[in-house]
Amino acid sequence: MALLLRFVLLCGVADFTRSLSITTPEQMIEKARGETAYLPCKFTLSPEDQGPLDIEWLISPADNQVVDQVIILYSGDKMYDDYYPDLKGRVHFTSNDLKSGDASINVTNLQLSDIGTYQCKVKKAPGVANKKFQLVVLVKPSGTRCYVDGSEEIGNDFKLKCEPKEGSLPLQYEWQKLSDSQKLPTSWLSEMASSIISVKNASSEYSGTYSCTVRNRVGSDQCLLRLNVVPPSNKAGLIAGAIIGILLALVLIGLIIFCCHKKRREEKYEKEVHHDIREDVPPPKSRTSTARSYIGSNHSSLGSMSPSNMEGYSKTQYNQVPSEDFERTPQSPTLPPAKVAAPNLSRMGAVPVMIPAQTKDGSIV
Repeated sequence: MALLLRFVLLCGVADFTRSLSITTPEQMIEKARGETAYLPCKFTLSPEDQGPLDIEWLISPADNQVVDQVIILYSGDKMYDDYYPDLKGRVHFTSNDLKSGDASINVTNLQLSDIGTYQCKVKKAPGVANKKFQLVVLVKPSGTRCYVDGSEEIGNDFKLKCEPKEGSLPLQYEWQKLSDSQKLPTSWLSEMASSIISVKNASSEYSGTYSCTVRNRVGSDQCLLRLNVVPPSNKAGLIAGAIIGILLALVLIGLIIFCCHKKRREEKYEKEVHHDIREDVPPPKSRTSTARSYIGSNHSSLGSMSPSNMEGYSKTQYNQVPSEDFERTPQSPTLPPAKVAAPNLSRMGAVPVMIPAQTKDGSIV
């Protein structure tokens, strides 16, 4: 009975080894972002596998619950790689002869979106086989910055910090002292593998250059820190200086505001005086015009006087004209008398007046 069972098992193993199979074991592959991931898929064929060879790679994205999607396909001796837009142009078969038993692929320029489960399917009727591979894309630590959080003075408490800009977890930290005495304070030893070192009651012996190295499974990064512990500064003097500076600045600002306000008031006053013209007061008459009006009124009166009182009137009236005004009357040019015909004078309403003739000695004829 045992011999019969052994014969059946041996026959089953022989039949299994003769069928199509993928010899590469399932595995998880970790790579850094930007690198190339090699996904292996080696297979063997049996004499019974006579159908056309079809090779298919599928992906199940880690952040998506949709069904598996084809990313590259080999069928009918042709290759097709435009099924999955996110990987278009970044996935290729590694072998030029897929019939040789190598269906492995390369995924170039890895991105975080490439994380997921990849499946290799090989078909050659009647044989069918498939294997799954887990691809994990990690980010190397980079942009690491070391700095002191606090005042680097003797007796003070402060912190040494090491912070990478990016990097996939988990991250490991390692602090080292590079200059002077490389011996680290005993109180720091428990924190040498963390991102923060708490310094208590600092002393000048802590001064020196320190390095912090950050690591994860795909890479590392480092930064340097120069620690210089100095004696306490004169805080009272600094505070007094700051207060005096603030007061002086306030005084200066006040003077500037006062000067600007004063200048604006002066400009406003000048504009008001310049435009303040009293239009309701007529301009004063000149003495010349007064004298002319006075003489003109007397001349108009002479035309209506009789010969008997003309002499007395002329002496009296002309004596009343202020000598000062009369003397200042400007001399107008003498114009020849206009000749007007008698009929025209009558139409104009003129009244004929008889003026007696006089002799050379002034007597009336």
